[in-house]
Amino acid sequence: MTTAFARRSTRRVAFIATGAVTALALTACAGGGGTGGADATQFGFLVNTENTTIPDLLTNLSENACSAENEALPLTVETVPQTQLDQRLQLLAGQNALPAQYAAGNAPALTKELAAGGQVLDFEKTLTDLGVIDQVEPAAVSTIEALYGGFNVLPYQYNIEGIWYNKQILADNGIDVPATWDELTAAAAELNGAGVQPFSASGEQGWPITRLISGYIFRDLGPDALQKVADGDAQLTDPEYVAAAQAVADLGADGYFGQGVGSIDYDTAFNTFLTGNAAMFYMGSWALGDFANEERNQIGSENIGFMPFPAVDGGAGDASQTPANVGLPMTFSAKAYNDQVGDWLTCIANNYGAASLSEASTISGFKVNGDVEVDELTQVVQDQIADTDQSVLWFEALFNSKATETSQKNAAQLVTGAISAEDFMNLVQTDLGS
Repeated sequence: MTTAFARRSTRRVAFIATGAVTALALTACAGGGGTGGADATQFGFLVNTENTTIPDLLTNLSENACSAENEALPLTVETVPQTQLDQRLQLLAGQNALPAQYAAGNAPALTKELAAGGQVLDFEKTLTDLGVIDQVEPAAVSTIEALYGGFNVLPYQYNIEGIWYNKQILADNGIDVPATWDELTAAAAELNGAGVQPFSASGEQGWPITRLISGYIFRDLGPDALQKVADGDAQLTDPEYVAAAQAVADLGADGYFGQGVGSIDYDTAFNTFLTGNAAMFYMGSWALGDFANEERNQIGSENIGFMPFPAVDGGAGDASQTPANVGLPMTFSAKAYNDQVGDWLTCIANNYGAASLSEASTISGFKVNGDVEVDELTQVVQDQIADTDQSVLWFEALFNSKATETSQKNAAQLVTGAISAEDFMNLVQTDLGS
């Protein structure tokens, strides 16, 4: 994932984890010092410098739940700036020197390439053989397979997306939680008429608006609708796809995003919702950190609810198909795998979910074992993940970089009426390659 969203969510997760656990042992170079190959003497881990959460949590596990595994195969961590990650991975892969565990590339294409070259562990088979495949949430596996073409990475970070809403505002206006798009637009009209801004969104970022387009597409056309575009079996300029952009454009035309949405940045959009100045806010579960911040959250966590993206009447998709992502994930080297690495993987599968919640207040795609006390909103997210068998991606997930930039740059113009839904979809489709 290389969108602005992905970069921001990675930084935010890292911020949440500051102050967690101990300093990391560093190795001079991945693949050296016995970190690679079946005779590895270290559990080597190459990770991007910006991600402190996962190394900290693995270090915590090495000192506690996985101490026996660590004694047999000590965890060693090397960091590399994310901008240099892909080059580093390609260099090490060319030398068959990737460490036991490493950060996947900045885009799924590199991981697919490494997997085709025999450098990536098959987690479906390996976790099944180890007897711990049931420790990974099916929704997380579904997301990974959709992005990577197979179960080729681990869900150390797992975010779902949907619409957060202000319970008090809806109650004060006699509005039930919308379950369909028609109910959502009717609620927005009622709120707007009462002088309440229905939605907060960052037009400057663009992706909070295009997420609404993909949400509508998935509910109307089904969970494979954007894969069909990627495969060339459909185009964004087809009438049924343009209809989704038009539905979101209509929200803007009716004034439901408030004034100046095109210049609203990410933090301002967040604050608009958290100060009670908007009723609804499309965002991912990484928002839990902000919701838990009592200084920033002026409406109180008890007044925040979560709704899945609503169904579209007569649509081929449904609200059980949850938009999700796995951040910048980690994977294992097939060539460095041995029984001791398998012991580490087993321990991670059994313990990482609980450690992620208790130590870093972050949600992973691993099941949580043991008693971990969480707040109500975190429990809502966990329940939604547990109830999801199939996940969907986001608008630009399968786009090239040029189409992604065009999509997010023009999203604000779509909802301000500066360009039509047809023109918006045509611009993006052109950059995808008609």
